[in-house]
Amino acid sequence: MRFVPAIEWPGQASPQHWHLAFVDGQLLLPEPEGSALQPLADAAWRHAAEAVHYLGRLDGADCWALQLPQAPAGWRRVPLRAAMMGLPEALAGVAGRAAQVLDWDRTHRFCGVCGTATERQGAERARRCPACGHSAYPRISPAMMALVWRPGQVLLARAPHFAPGMYSALAGFVEAGESIEQCIRREVAEEVGVEVGRLHYYGSQSWPFPNSLMIAFSAEWTGGEIVPQPDEIEHAQWFDFDALPRIPPRFSISGHLIRDTIDALRSKS
Repeated sequence: MRFVPAIEWPGQASPQHWHLAFVDGQLLLPEPEGSALQPLADAAWRHAAEAVHYLGRLDGADCWALQLPQAPAGWRRVPLRAAMMGLPEALAGVAGRAAQVLDWDRTHRFCGVCGTATERQGAERARRCPACGHSAYPRISPAMMALVWRPGQVLLARAPHFAPGMYSALAGFVEAGESIEQCIRREVAEEVGVEVGRLHYYGSQSWPFPNSLMIAFSAEWTGGEIVPQPDEIEHAQWFDFDALPRIPPRFSISGHLIRDTIDALRSKS
């Protein structure tokens, strides 16, 4: 599936449309459970929506982000994370984009400088204040992810909100004035008390929980003993490549990072 993003509807409707519709932050999926989300020919939802945003085209079909007051008959509300895990990768990405655009629109109805009601702009994804001219764009928060490794082992940790038994790579938001590299070294030291040297860029992933861009690296351990950060890290330890705990699925970049880094390190040993 190929997605071509856009801000303005081109004016000629596709025969069918993807409706990424939300009620109270949850994505609408068809009943019964297990039914696949499909593009629809009916555009009636857009007339009933509280907010409508054009996103682009997925395999030639128009994609719309919709905020609805309630779920129509035959549809159910599903938490976004759970819904995305069951969607094809490209469609899951559009759903995440839709959620972020709707959340930005909802939280920027009024100017953060003078309080005046803002107006949506046509040529760009922005809301502009007619009184003071301040423009608000969708906020993207860069965050680092680092898989710390040493020969034969990776350092994995779990936060208190993780699913039971789940461990993952370390992660944290970039602070003002920081580079990604500085953020990695600071967050690793803060969260588990170790130092890292050589960094290797792995990849990135848009992550709407909330409005993040995850930028993933592997990081070579250079020293220090594990000391978990109170209230942030419930437990952390070194795991042998062949004795990993439960780790995230490949739905998230952390699942890719852990598996692919271990495969790469094994091939070099």
